[in-house]
Amino acid sequence: MSSLSRELVFLILQFLDEEKFKETVHKLEQESGFFFNMRYFEDMVTNGEWDEVEKYLSGFTKVDDNRYSMKIFFEIRKQKYLEALDKHNEQLSKYGDTKSARGIMLAELKKLIEANPLFRDKLQFPTLKNSRLRTLINQSLNWQHQLCKNPRPNPDIKTLFVDHSCGQPNGARAPSPVTNPLMGAVPKAGGFPPLGAHGPFQPTPAALPTSLAGWMANPSPVPHPSASAGPIGLAAANNAAILKRPRTPPTNNPAMDYQTADSDHVLKRTRPFGLSDEVSNLPVNLLPVAYSGQSHGQSSYSSDDLPKTVVMTLNQGSIVKSMDFHPLQQILLLVGTNMGDVMVWDIGSRERIAHRNFKVWELGSCSVALQASLSNDYSASVNRVVWSPDGTLCSVAYSKHIVHIYSYQGGDDLRNHLEIEAHAGSVNDLAFSYPNKQLCVVTCGEDRVIKVWDAVTGAKQYTFEGHEAPVYSVCPHHKESIQFIFSTATDGKIKAWLYDNMGSRVDYDAPGHSSTTMAYSADGTRLFSCGTNKEGESFLVEWNESEGAVKRTYHGLGKRSVGVVQFDTTKNRFLAAGDEFMIKFWDMDNTNMLTSVEADGGLLASPCIRFNKDGILLAVSTNDNGVKILANAEGIRLLRTVENRTFDASRVASAAVVKAPTIGAFPSTNVTVGTSLADRAPPVAAMVGINNDTRNLADVKPRIVDEAVEKSRIWKLTEINEPSQCRSLKLPDSLSSMRVSRLIYTNQGVAILALAANAVHKLWKWQRNERNTTGKATASIQPQLWQPSSGILMTNDISDTNPEDAVSCFALSKNDSYVMSASGGKISLFNMMTFKTMTTFMPPPPAATFLAFHPQDNNIIAIGMEDSSIQIYNVRVDEVKTKLKGHQKRITGLAFSHVLNVLVSSGADSQLCVWSTDGWEKQASKFLQMPSGRPPAPLADTRVQFHLDQTHLLAVHETQIALYEAPKLECIKQFSPREANPITHATYSCDSQSIYVSFEDGSIGILTVPALRLRCRINQSAYLHPNPSLRVHPLVIAAHPSEPNQFALGLTDGGVHVLEPLEAEGKWGTPPPNENGAGPSTTSGAAVSEQTQR
Repeated sequence: MSSLSRELVFLILQFLDEEKFKETVHKLEQESGFFFNMRYFEDMVTNGEWDEVEKYLSGFTKVDDNRYSMKIFFEIRKQKYLEALDKHNEQLSKYGDTKSARGIMLAELKKLIEANPLFRDKLQFPTLKNSRLRTLINQSLNWQHQLCKNPRPNPDIKTLFVDHSCGQPNGARAPSPVTNPLMGAVPKAGGFPPLGAHGPFQPTPAALPTSLAGWMANPSPVPHPSASAGPIGLAAANNAAILKRPRTPPTNNPAMDYQTADSDHVLKRTRPFGLSDEVSNLPVNLLPVAYSGQSHGQSSYSSDDLPKTVVMTLNQGSIVKSMDFHPLQQILLLVGTNMGDVMVWDIGSRERIAHRNFKVWELGSCSVALQASLSNDYSASVNRVVWSPDGTLCSVAYSKHIVHIYSYQGGDDLRNHLEIEAHAGSVNDLAFSYPNKQLCVVTCGEDRVIKVWDAVTGAKQYTFEGHEAPVYSVCPHHKESIQFIFSTATDGKIKAWLYDNMGSRVDYDAPGHSSTTMAYSADGTRLFSCGTNKEGESFLVEWNESEGAVKRTYHGLGKRSVGVVQFDTTKNRFLAAGDEFMIKFWDMDNTNMLTSVEADGGLLASPCIRFNKDGILLAVSTNDNGVKILANAEGIRLLRTVENRTFDASRVASAAVVKAPTIGAFPSTNVTVGTSLADRAPPVAAMVGINNDTRNLADVKPRIVDEAVEKSRIWKLTEINEPSQCRSLKLPDSLSSMRVSRLIYTNQGVAILALAANAVHKLWKWQRNERNTTGKATASIQPQLWQPSSGILMTNDISDTNPEDAVSCFALSKNDSYVMSASGGKISLFNMMTFKTMTTFMPPPPAATFLAFHPQDNNIIAIGMEDSSIQIYNVRVDEVKTKLKGHQKRITGLAFSHVLNVLVSSGADSQLCVWSTDGWEKQASKFLQMPSGRPPAPLADTRVQFHLDQTHLLAVHETQIALYEAPKLECIKQFSPREANPITHATYSCDSQSIYVSFEDGSIGILTVPALRLRCRINQSAYLHPNPSLRVHPLVIAAHPSEPNQFALGLTDGGVHVLEPLEAEGKWGTPPPNENGAGPSTTSGAAVSEQTQR
């Protein structure tokens, strides 16, 4: 078939999909074999429609075409056979749940399909404009009409079966546009004229100014004309639209969405493709492949998911100007006020844990204008507060020249990081951006300028000039590889800039010429703006990026708004705005207001609002200098798990005002870099009094009582001595008991895997039921010691090794399907569902002593060896890629950081080494600093684990707990127990805010991070019945992957215990009073994506 005929099939597929001929679409896909619809295939597999699955596949490949095709059909028929057995055998039906098995198989099938050369170029639908076939027909009719000898002004097109020809009229007239209902369905942009827009008999348009679509594809080397009216097209004209795999399997529409170049649903892939998640026996060379995304209209969210229940009020002491939730620790709220106060609230404990007043750090370095302003009035309002995308920095824009950036590590550490005199006058807005893989801060101000600063050094990178009024807000974003910034001014002008000092690329007006903020939905696919003009009329709109026009205008905002209306987005589905003393909500796909809440009254006329990342909490400012926190059902459950006491109906109803307690410092963690909306406080219009006093009555700051001194007097270490003081559970065990050598939770948190000294693995699973609706591990419900119906055990090869002398190690794959394990013999790969040994490799000597999967490729394994070497092994090709040498004794710990791109190793020689994962060269090494007066501990294990920020490193030795900053291995904190009670193991909690430490006397210590101060001690009597004849203590400790207050112990007698605080307490003890200067100051990268082996 010719290429044009092939393209015609794609046009027909698009037309059929637009006309909802779903079955016909998939039949044509199958019969033509041109496009394999992965979304449709996923749905059929998930629903177990095996006959339809094979029939659809038959249009693209046969069983015997190649090894990949044979494997695809084999996996499908195997699953079909197993499910048939389950239906007719009650015992087999308990083997595992069908949904999970299909999901695991589907992941394998996708990899095989992507690797199969027969599917190459068939997994991505071509980039097409909407209704391309209609457009071509319109163009044909246009041409036919121009050829008419006597064209009518309003021709009547009744058929496409023959060429159009106008009949002879009484008088000839000039050609004019055709109007017919069929072809009139072609979408046409409103507002700005689109480039290349096709309408029926579209007259030739005048030349258009430069559009964003144009400058993104070919950035102009010269500044643009000062006034141009191009579209906001943000998809580069030469960039193919990307179809993406849906985040969750579709539940209501098995069809795929045919992506178009001007679609509003283009999603970015969040991780590089071509890296297999699991081990496979086939060599795979993957091509970049993309799948269709689920349309926004098919989301399963309802208005009940919106946070509308008031659960608490937090008193700030002055008027709230800006708020931002932490990107990962979603119960931490950053607040800035009109008196220059910056505060962090822990919503779980309802405590203000950090507070800073406005103060210039280096007054002598400031400009004369700023010094003069401060000499008259040493105060400033906060205009904007925002966390960095990774949560390790927070930035504050003030109404006087200054931007402050604080570094933030966690616990009780807050350090001044950068002070920048960014603008002359007010700094109206700021945002973090990530151009050229460099974290930057974008600021704008009263001086009509936008500036870009290096967030690490404070060096100015770019200055953008061109606005004729104060710049009101900035919105950095990226499309494909193009980084850009939107800016809006108080005169309603919107400009767009590339990071190239070449001037703005477009210049157009915001709706109503209003002071406007712009923001993308969290997935970066939809652009919204909200603004209020001088008359008080507000406009909330969505933009059509490709056409450069307002796509829809949302109804329901007031016509006489007080101040600028602020808005936010959540769940890629809802919009919210603070207006008319209430919060108003819209579904993104519906212009009519969805609902509104008054939050029990007391809100400002145009309050600040801010969702947390998951959209389960919503903060809104009040007229009495407070912030109300609203939650949905999931948000209330979250707060129950972290609060000291449980919510009850009376508390939710009363929403009692919480006082501001201890002044502390910022806690920490991080998240992957991305851009989303945070509230923008309007620029402050100062009111000058008779004595040039720029403060008004609302700026008089009420006193907040500081309770830190009182707290420090009454704090004491929490000691847990009795079983009644915590929840503990010994896991049932019918197998022979030998000491537990290794212990880990599965990544989903629903099971615990232990490796005993006799090389046998044990797996405990919690069942999902009415008492345990999540199915996650808990100390309140007994799990099942799980075994497959075959009765086989996962047992490591031990060769000629004495089990008592062997070093055990294992590592779990990211989807919990496989475990790699060794006990002094060959390394084994086990299937976690069947317990079958998939393969064994690398017989000793030397024996493996530690295993770690590469965070970005599960086929690459770092293997620590008994001979002190580290082997980088590729499972797929069964080959050692390189061997690292730097230790003198056996390897006892390995930890990857995908942010720093390093591997850290530790050995029985008490040495730490840092290796680059790019070339595997050694970057640094350091020996542990032994506590003074302590003799060296020869051959003692040293374990390493990265903090959630992937920059700070925990080192565990029997003599100490130490925190290092990688990659230079600077020791920043150390904790040493008394000599008579060595440490046996330690691990971070899942949120890296605590460290669980086990000791040889059987006790457990819980340390704060990064201060390393003991907040709670659990003595052995709290979880073990005393037996003087037995000396039992924990050898290993593992933290739950999503419950920060749950951990498990593996004991010398073979027992495994799970411990949690009492439900009424919610956490282990109370942190000690804040220390000045405790802890490190850092910047860090993306969140950890895998568990570290225990």
